[in-house]
Amino acid sequence: MTRPIKTLLWMGLFTVVIAIGVVLLAEPLHEAYSSNVVFNSIIFAVLIIGIVINFRQVILLNPEIDWIERYQANPKTADMAQPKMLSSMARMLSGKDDLAMSTTSMRTILDSIRTRLEDSRDLSRYLIGVLVFLGLLGTFWGLMATVTAVGTLISEMSVEAIDGAAIFQNLKTNLSGPLSGMGVAFSSSLFGLSGSLVVGFLDLQAGHAQNRFVNELEEWLSSSTRISSGVIGDEGDAFGAPAYVQALLEKTADALEKMQRASSTEDGQREFLAKQIGDMRGTFDQFNDLLNKQNDRLDKLNQTQNEIARLLKSSSEQDQGTVNEELREELRLMTKTIANALSNRGNT
Repeated sequence: MTRPIKTLLWMGLFTVVIAIGVVLLAEPLHEAYSSNVVFNSIIFAVLIIGIVINFRQVILLNPEIDWIERYQANPKTADMAQPKMLSSMARMLSGKDDLAMSTTSMRTILDSIRTRLEDSRDLSRYLIGVLVFLGLLGTFWGLMATVTAVGTLISEMSVEAIDGAAIFQNLKTNLSGPLSGMGVAFSSSLFGLSGSLVVGFLDLQAGHAQNRFVNELEEWLSSSTRISSGVIGDEGDAFGAPAYVQALLEKTADALEKMQRASSTEDGQREFLAKQIGDMRGTFDQFNDLLNKQNDRLDKLNQTQNEIARLLKSSSEQDQGTVNEELREELRLMTKTIANALSNRGNT
């Protein structure tokens, strides 16, 4: 999102230029201001309020941009600070990890934001009209005073006086009233129209910043918006879906999407469980192989013990003097075999 820094620079530069112009024209402006202090003071107060309001409108876009950037970085941390202008959008996206909405939802959000921005600019536009109104009001007030003074001047003029200097002096004195009224009229028009131009330019810049914000928000939302045809029926007799039907279809699509995500999660869990079962089956097979080998060794040991018992029995039946060297060697071999079998069993 683009921050309105450039717009604030343009607005500040324009305000500084106006202030420099006021300083350079301080003397004639002071004379014009002194001709009607009440109206001109009101005009200057409205002008200052209009300048502050327009700067405030642009500055208030920064918290909204901060919230959007936080949501783009991590949707969970964006819920910690709720925006003002995007409050409806924040409530809609609260608790969602992904930004997915229909075209109707996006259009509703953008229309709501545009409406709020237009409402925030209503006061600035009203102040522009107030400045023009005050200028015209001061103009008519001055003209009314001028007409009254001219009527008084005409009524006090006397053609019976012989001294021309006296007539001229009387005319000069009575002309101060109409001239004062004209000063009131023109000074009010000057300050009112100039103030409306200043506030109008600032309002134009604020509008550009707000429109840029809405356009970039629309581009961001359009990247995660599902496009639906919004048409029910065959191609030949297609008709637009009513609002409640379209809302129901959107709810159904959201539910199906959640079911699909849940199903994909369950599939992954099933695959992991099947892998674990396969590993356990392989372990059991290895354990069975070890048991079979152990049983074979035990069978060999039993056979060896039986053979030893047979030999011992046969040797006991024979005379002790007739035991030859061959039997002793066989007994030694049997003893070694039993020892090896027992050692292998202990290692297993």
